[in-house]
This record gives sequence, structure tokens and C-alpha cells, in this order.
Amino acid sequence: MRLLTYDRQDAPRLALLLRDRVFDLADAAARLTAATLPADMLSFIAAGEEAWAGARDLATRLDRGEAADLARPLADTKLLAPLPRPAKNIVCVGLNYADHTRETSQEVSPYPVFFTKPPTTVIGPEVPIPWYPSVSTRIDWEAELAVVIGRPGRDILEEAALQHVFGYTIANDVSARDLQRRHVQWYKGKSLDGFCPLGPWIVTSDEIPDPQTLGIRLRVNGEVKQDSSTSQMIYPVARLIAVLSAGLTLEAGDLLITGTPAGVGFVRQPPEYLRPGDLVEAEIESIGVLRNPVAQEGQ
Repeated sequence: MRLLTYDRQDAPRLALLLRDRVFDLADAAARLTAATLPADMLSFIAAGEEAWAGARDLATRLDRGEAADLARPLADTKLLAPLPRPAKNIVCVGLNYADHTRETSQEVSPYPVFFTKPPTTVIGPEVPIPWYPSVSTRIDWEAELAVVIGRPGRDILEEAALQHVFGYTIANDVSARDLQRRHVQWYKGKSLDGFCPLGPWIVTSDEIPDPQTLGIRLRVNGEVKQDSSTSQMIYPVARLIAVLSAGLTLEAGDLLITGTPAGVGFVRQPPEYLRPGDLVEAEIESIGVLRNPVAQEGQ
């Protein structure tokens, strides 16, 4: 399934995406079944297997043409981030791609390097990445595979870790490189408001059985800057979940973004950074494209 959050009269609503048609999940359930399904993504993920199975059955019926009048064109739908306001900080992984580790002349860490971004960093597709020239002008891009936890757990075994994944989406870990260096850590430079574009939708894990086989790339104004594969991850998704969950409970709706490949701006010669008016497109195979402009000065 492809699940998205859209704006309906200034309220976020959960929907199914079937090719280029969008169906409000709660409305479709009310029309076609006796069951009630949640109207927002976090509640739906937390509802568990029964709700997920009900949505899959509903998707099959809608795809056959039932309740066709409920469909709205994707092109006419304002998408929000799939999780517009995560319940907790987003867990991030640093230096998790072999090619990126080489380009930054870093040593491979014996353990995954975790840090976080606050929920206030999240913005949706097409929303401008904020421009704060009084704070930073060295704004960099990082395309990343985002993992959405579905089944809660602690001390999760690596061999069972992917069973805890609800689905996958795309993140852009926008980073203020001057703030990173100034504060000698990553949190501040990666946590400005709007510095985590997310979307355009979540693809459920049954459609991506192996998250380590996906092409991942990023373009700025149509020019390819990053072009790699999730097979380059030093610590694959299952290992990250196992290590992160050791003594730490992962809950439904938690977000884990898994690192970025080579091609970031600050290591280029000369260094390259985003500028007002740029268009950034992060793309992951089997998921889609996440597009965000950079805000113009004064926005």
C-alpha cells in the first residue's frame, strides 16, 4: 500500500494512493465496510494488524472500481508530510554509507552513530525549505531512506527486525554545516525548523521486502548530486533497529532515517550549498520523489 496524508480544509487526513487517485481512508471505510478506520497516520499505525489488513482489503475493492466517486486526482491534492507531527524526535544515523564515509575521510565507526532531529523539522512535499541567512548560509542536502516503525518492541533481534517495520518513505536531512562545526555536534545544525522534508508517502513494508536494494539519488535544479544504493549502508536497516532497540523501546510511528550516500555539498571542490530558489529532489527506488524548493529571501 501507498499511504499519504493530505490537507482537507486545513486538517490532515489519511488516504490511500492507487496509481494517480487518492481515497480518504476513513471515508472509504465508512462507505464500503462496517469497520471504522483511523483518519490520521499515527493512529492508523498504532491501530495495528487488524486495521492494516482492513486497509489492504479496502484498497483491493477501491482498485476494482468500488466507490469510484470518492477518488480525487493526485495532481489536485495538497500533500502533507506522511507524519506531519511525529510523536517523538526523529532518530538519525551518521556516516552510514561506505561511499560517504570515504568522501569525508572518516573512519568507519564500530557502532552506528545516532543523533536526533525534533518534530518541528518536518515539512511535506513541495513546501519550501526555510532560508535563515542570519543563522546559516551553508545549507546542505542529504537524501535518506526513512523507516517507519509499526510493531513496538525492545531488544529486537536483528533477524526479526524488519517485521517491526510498518513502511518506508524519503527524508532529506537538511544540514547547516557552519552550525555543525561551530557547536561541535550535529543536533543544532540539523534541527532548524523545516530541515526535514518528508514524503511524499509511505510505502508499506510488504512492497519493499529488502530495503538494502534500492537506488537512492538527489538532484538540485535537475543536476544529479547523489546517486548510490542502499546496499552501500555500513549498518543495514535490520542491524540499526536491533542496535537502537537494545534497552530502548521503539514505538509505533517512530521514525528512523538511515544515513546519506556520497555527493553532499560541503565536500565538493569548491563546496556547494543550497541557495534561495533552488529545487531539491530526493528520489528512492520503489518509493518516489520528494520535491522541495528552497525559500526565497524574506520568506
